Amino acid sequence: MNRPWKVLSASVLASSLLLAGCVSEKDEASKTDGNQSEEATKGASKVNVSDYAFDTAGNMFAYAEFELSGEPLAESLGLDLDILEINKLDQPTVFDYTAGVESYEYSEEAMYEVVEKSGLGLHLINGPAVKTLQNGKTADEKLGSRFYELAGAVGYPEDEIFRNMYPTFIEYSAGDPHYKGKVDTSEYAANDDGSYVPMYQVNFESLRWDRDKMEKTLIPSAYGATFLKQALWAGDFMGGFHTIDGDEELAGETSKDDDDENVALGVSSADGFQGAVLTEEIWNKVNYIGNELFVDASTGDLTESGIGSQYDPSKGYVYLPHSVEVTEDGKEAPNAKSLSVKDSSSVLQDQWMMLWPSSEFFGMTDQRESNPNKTPSFQAMFDGAPYPSAPKENTDDSSDNDVKGTDPFTANQNVMLHVFKNIDAMHFNDDKGMFVTENDGKEQGTYMDTFQAGYTMESMRIFQRAIDGLPVGYASGESAEGLKTPEGKRALEMIRKQADFLIDNLILDSGLVAKGFDLKDGADNDVTLAAQLGALRGLTAAYLATDDEKYREAARSIYDAMDSELWDDELKAYETSEGKMEYTPYTAGALSATFRVALQNLSNRESDSETPESLEIDTITARYSDFYDTVIDGPSIEEGMQASEFWDTGDYYDSKDSSGNTDGDNVPQVQAGHGKNGIAPVLLPVTVEKR
Repeated sequence: MNRPWKVLSASVLASSLLLAGCVSEKDEASKTDGNQSEEATKGASKVNVSDYAFDTAGNMFAYAEFELSGEPLAESLGLDLDILEINKLDQPTVFDYTAGVESYEYSEEAMYEVVEKSGLGLHLINGPAVKTLQNGKTADEKLGSRFYELAGAVGYPEDEIFRNMYPTFIEYSAGDPHYKGKVDTSEYAANDDGSYVPMYQVNFESLRWDRDKMEKTLIPSAYGATFLKQALWAGDFMGGFHTIDGDEELAGETSKDDDDENVALGVSSADGFQGAVLTEEIWNKVNYIGNELFVDASTGDLTESGIGSQYDPSKGYVYLPHSVEVTEDGKEAPNAKSLSVKDSSSVLQDQWMMLWPSSEFFGMTDQRESNPNKTPSFQAMFDGAPYPSAPKENTDDSSDNDVKGTDPFTANQNVMLHVFKNIDAMHFNDDKGMFVTENDGKEQGTYMDTFQAGYTMESMRIFQRAIDGLPVGYASGESAEGLKTPEGKRALEMIRKQADFLIDNLILDSGLVAKGFDLKDGADNDVTLAAQLGALRGLTAAYLATDDEKYREAARSIYDAMDSELWDDELKAYETSEGKMEYTPYTAGALSATFRVALQNLSNRESDSETPESLEIDTITARYSDFYDTVIDGPSIEEGMQASEFWDTGDYYDSKDSSGNTDGDNVPQVQAGHGKNGIAPVLLPVTVEKR
């Protein structure tokens, strides 16, 4: 986008400088000139990075769970978010700071890194919805004018948009998160005490990754997990209105509130703009997936999805294959010159990682006449401006008259219903009541993986809520009356069957859960942390979806066994398999989620007949904090999963401090971490060992 945009609003710049200029005594004491000394290493654990390859699916999945285990979790436990100060480490408590600042902000920044900065995918300038716009002659004029239009809808000044963004409409499966060139940390704006806002914060040009080191494949779990991050944040940012003159958040009474000249979309001007950009990316993503990335099982060729409400898998599978290879057109803002199926199998992880985000986005875009629970601000977004509304035929009570459409609701619904029906037909063994991990396009496999089955249950729960018109997003745990659709009933049936199968067939004598189950060989009795986390996620989903106490009791028992059998109190981490602590982003994300559901749903109540110490809230919050300190942040600046951090978590820039870690939390600034030019703020796999 070759427009001479100014890059940072006065209010954001002011808050940046305020952050940089407010330094606590603890921060001052932590400053060093150079790398941390050995004395700064803390704890008995050694946490070494095992691989620098960036796995898009694992990272975006983990950061989605980090988001939900961030501010929403802390607030649900009674924290007043207004008292958090990002430059005051571990205040008011270690848990509050870890959840409310680190978990939440790591999540947000990693998303922006992937979809706005890195270049890890196909440029939004080539998005199918952008191409149809009539507001410019050339592609860059169309996208530039569209960004101005979105800025106007949320009351964000046109001349305050970040420079050299690289918005993507679909993301690649892997890449190298080291920056290709030197990060521009030169001064953009300074404070009197020497602290300053670096140029890269407002101009993203120096934050590109190396395109030659990207794995240019489109894998549903990768672009799906990114979709999940986008949908969760878009739902948060666009879940209300705000006043233009005072930037004051308004809950919204009707979908016409923004007809008032002083009211705009979004909970604030800045958040609204980011929410609008994320929604734009999603809109183009679901159209591209529906138009280009499904495969016809009868021919093996790529095809379009068709109308989801009318799709019948029994007449032939049309599904998302595991991997599609991209040949780029070589342009500066690349598009796909050609696509070819690399792996045509249907993989359960791909499918649930698409069902979850499309269900979240369905909750935003839902315009069905029968749903009384629609959010006014979401309705205002999709009433024709800035996003097109759905055809009336697609929002009435009949699916027989549904028509094709490129609007966000229709395009997303088509993808969502295809994926839901394919999970049922291709991956659910109805006789046994279990989700199998693979289908070759002709027949189901025989193996159920506990982690994958558990997360499929959670994705089914979110789908059931969305299709039945219940709150999703941050409110997905709330109870409400739904529409009781046939699809919702089937989702609940599958959740219940899988939960019963797990309880009846997979719990070992130790109280832990088996890794999986094979129709030929029975239970796979290996013990992994991933299996425990998947079972806990799935059984808690079953409890929330059905309100059946037996699923909560089973989950509580497994959690207690996991804490007893796998926790190492010296190293402050769980074993991931026998004698090993090998943490991937999947493990980290699922563990973060497990702590969250333990705190919100499984922790001891007065009515519980047994109240193990492991399920006391204080014990769980201590585990949560230890996990972040040990595994995520790491014992020293060279260790830990979080490769680097941005100013949102307190690491400000100071002309008098060259440590690359001004807040002293063992996570380096982006230019100072892991490599010649630094590294993006993403998660890396690690091994935890005794020091």
